[in-house]
Amino acid sequence: MLQIAICDDEKQIREALKELTLSCVDAKIHLFADGEALLESEIEFDIILLDICIEEAAGHKMNGIETAKRIRKNSDAVIIFITALKEYVFEAYDVEAFHYLLKPVDESKLREVLEKAAAKIEERKGMEPLTIKMNGVSKRVPIEDIYYAENDKRKIILHTRNGNDTFYGKMEDLEQKLGNRFFRSHRGYLVHLKEVESYDHTNIFLKNGEIVFLARQKYNDFVTAYMHYLTRQR
Repeated sequence: MLQIAICDDEKQIREALKELTLSCVDAKIHLFADGEALLESEIEFDIILLDICIEEAAGHKMNGIETAKRIRKNSDAVIIFITALKEYVFEAYDVEAFHYLLKPVDESKLREVLEKAAAKIEERKGMEPLTIKMNGVSKRVPIEDIYYAENDKRKIILHTRNGNDTFYGKMEDLEQKLGNRFFRSHRGYLVHLKEVESYDHTNIFLKNGEIVFLARQKYNDFVTAYMHYLTRQR
């Protein structure tokens, strides 16, 4: 679940943005009235919706741009600026802002931007190796090397380009770590969508020649997830 901060000095706007955001993505929303409160939070945010004109509107010490500069010192969160004034757009590039939205915020545009931001975060997380522990020793497994994961009682078998790695763990936890580039095709299998060659109603055929079981009740969800994955790769 994404951790999203919304920082705007107007309560009505904060609440409205919260409702719009929750209608667009699965996330836990945290509301802040000023930059100081946002910076004091110990939460590691994925996305920050930040009002540029905090200082002008409410007399705070830091406007949105200054707040973003402080955030950038120790965070690579995706920053989306909210502003009523187009002239701030160029300043937004100085703090590597992902996008800016003009007030009043259009729901369809917010959805588009949030979906792209979520995809960027997923891609970023996907490049970080998966750390597993085998026989008391930690091992880092590149996500791109994983074909699929298989449940074996209290253990998980990772089928990878470099052989199989077995470790104690729960498939639910692994599913959450690996994100939407993987699909839980059956309670005992988690398949990397990148490795899918073809499929039918009961099987997923991988590019390496292996076959992963697809539960019939999961078929429609799998097709939807796979189509979304292909769309993100374009």
